[in-house]
Amino acid sequence: MTEKYRNAGSKEYATGNDFCRVYLEQMNSLYLLSLLLTADSQKAEQCFVSGFEDSVSNNSVFKEWAHCWTRRIIIIRAIELLRPRPRSKNELNDTRLSLLNGNMPTELRAYPNFTAIITLHAFERFTFVMSVLEKYSVHECSLLLGCLRRDVIEARVAAIQHLATAEIATETHLVEKVSSAIAGMNYASR
Repeated sequence: MTEKYRNAGSKEYATGNDFCRVYLEQMNSLYLLSLLLTADSQKAEQCFVSGFEDSVSNNSVFKEWAHCWTRRIIIIRAIELLRPRPRSKNELNDTRLSLLNGNMPTELRAYPNFTAIITLHAFERFTFVMSVLEKYSVHECSLLLGCLRRDVIEARVAAIQHLATAEIATETHLVEKVSSAIAGMNYASR
């Protein structure tokens, strides 16, 4: 009876092949998650590969949870790699300065929304990606990031404010370009 129960139960767990299938089917999405969290192509690749290896080798997860687990393990690996902490108000954003100096990951150059996300401070970026994009609760974010719930809430608000400001600046810049083009066309038609 016990052997029969073990065999029946073992079929409910995801296998290495199940995780391989998830990674193949969701490769772009999983890499994008890594890239948004790390804001660096090399670290994103390291996080992605580490997450893959861990998922395939440590697969004591129910089959139905394999997809969620792959995303979660990438988040965990990114947290372990970068160790984001709540920042002080006067702290410089090394990532933002680096990106402004031309170190933008090539995969994201054509996507202004993603660019705005990776220019966030690391803790704000992690909080935004986890709580808004991945829909983790404030409590779950605070547990994974090892901080207070208040820190998560403040970082999420700061991230949303930054992204809203970046969006307004982008739209204003676009309106100015269109207005200039229209003015140039009006002048040329005279």
